[in-house]
Parts: sequence; structure tokens; C-alpha cells
Amino acid sequence: MRQLIGLGQTALMELEAAGSPQEGAVRYVASLSSGPPLDPALRVTLNFHPDRVTDDRPILVALAEDGSYHSQFVTGTSNGGLTAYAGGDRWNWESRIFGGAYDTALATERPVYGALNFHQKPLGAAPRFGSAHLRLTADAVSRATFCYPDSVFEPSDFGVVTRMSLIDLADKDDRDLLDDYIEAQIHGPVLLDQHVEALILDPSYQGTTIEDQARHLPCPLEWHAGLEITIDELRRHPQYRGPEYVALAAELAVDGRLTPRIIGDAARTNRYDQQSLKKIWHYLARFGTPPTKTRATRSRTT
Repeated sequence: MRQLIGLGQTALMELEAAGSPQEGAVRYVASLSSGPPLDPALRVTLNFHPDRVTDDRPILVALAEDGSYHSQFVTGTSNGGLTAYAGGDRWNWESRIFGGAYDTALATERPVYGALNFHQKPLGAAPRFGSAHLRLTADAVSRATFCYPDSVFEPSDFGVVTRMSLIDLADKDDRDLLDDYIEAQIHGPVLLDQHVEALILDPSYQGTTIEDQARHLPCPLEWHAGLEITIDELRRHPQYRGPEYVALAAELAVDGRLTPRIIGDAARTNRYDQQSLKKIWHYLARFGTPPTKTRATRSRTT
């Protein structure tokens, strides 16, 4: 285990306590990695939609009750593809990326997914997966592995905190802004009271039950500057996801605008196809801008 140089002492102890799958996975990815050490100031973020439901519970309620962030192998939910089962695509990707380290592991032992916020985006490293994000501590980052591009594309370029060439690779790539992230896998537990610096929410949730639920989490709450898009702006990009999604967005809009809260409200009615709402979210995440007037301030801790 001590061969995993560069890991913090706490991270080492957590991986040892978690058992050999995590140790084997980090060691295997390290053997495939090259480059200089990662800037210790950079953070991994876990983007998600704060107003969705997991296991029949609001996701923030589930986080408060469980005290930890789980992988889709445990939750059975995802903001991307849902293939976390034996023989599924996610299972096969993890088997290849981690050298089979998790092939016989329990679901609770598998890593959780986020992204390295190397551009220090206020909305988190990968807003395509949600308007909210958890910003992880340096200790949690120290036991992460990384790949570029996303594991769905079966990448061949990898990194760890002591060997990180992926930032230069990503900076030279010409990808859509929603795909401009370095995927991170956190090995070992992600406990909200130990491994999370803050939960960051969109200001459209201020004064709602989402804010109330967030305040029950054992981590600080912050607000980013916000995100909204007008229907007129959506109509300038009909082919980005398709004109049918622009039409649906116009149906959902309030006063000609969309916010994360409006899309979340629509999702909870179960009247709309969830994949269609995801496409609309992509429009907002890609082309949206901070509201002209907002009560939130960037990175305001409450």
C-alpha cells in the first residue's frame, strides 16, 4: 500500500480500511499514468440535480440520512447512462480501466464519479450532469484516479495526483463545452462531514424546500451566480439537441425563461420524458448565463 506515493495519510488509511479493490485500482491506474503532479489547489466536483429522487427519496434527503455519496451501483440512478450492473457497460468500463480490481467487489466498494475542476468553473467541473455540485476536499482528491475523455468513450489516457498529463491533453482538445471535463473516480468513501468542502446550489432554489433540505446536510452550503436561458436564445440553437426540445422548453418556460428549478419541477411531475428534460437541461447548461438580478453571490458560504 505504501507504494501509492503522494496520497495523504488519511487517504491511505481510508483505502486500507476499504480493502484491496481500491488499492488495486489506484495502483493499476498509476501504472498507466504519466506527467507532473496535480496542482494541490485543484478540486474534484460531483455535479448532480439537487431536486431529483433516488430510491423514492429526494436526493438531498437521502444524502442527509445516509451521510455519504454513493455510486450508481448502489443508488440505481444516474444523470448519465445507467449501466451499473454485472455485464453492463459501466461494469465493463470499470473492469478495463481498473485492471479488474472491482470485478468481485461489493457495490458499496466501487468508486463514485465526478470531474476535475481544472478550469475552476463556478458551476462545477461537469455541469452537464447537474446544476449543483459537491466540492471535495484535498484529501478526497488525493485518492482519485482520472481519465480523458469520459469513460463512456473507452479512453486510453489516465492520471493520478502524482502523475497528471491530462490537463494539457484536454486543453488541446476541441470539444463541446459540455464535454470539456476530465472524469474523476474517487476510491474509498465520500462522507459529507469529512470529504466535502461545500454543497453549491443555483440561486433559483433559494427559499424553497431544496434549500431547507440542503441545510440539513453536514457540510457548508454555498450559492453560485446562477443560470438561466431565454426561449429566444434557445431558438438560436435548434440543432444543438433538436427543435423538438426547444419546443418543449418553450412549453415549460416561465415568463419566457428557464432555470434549473423550472426543469426540476417538470421532472417531478412525471408528465415528461426524463431524457427529453435532460436534453433541455443540456441547452441551459451549454448556453445559459447568470440571471441579470440574483440574490446569490458567487461562493457565498451560509
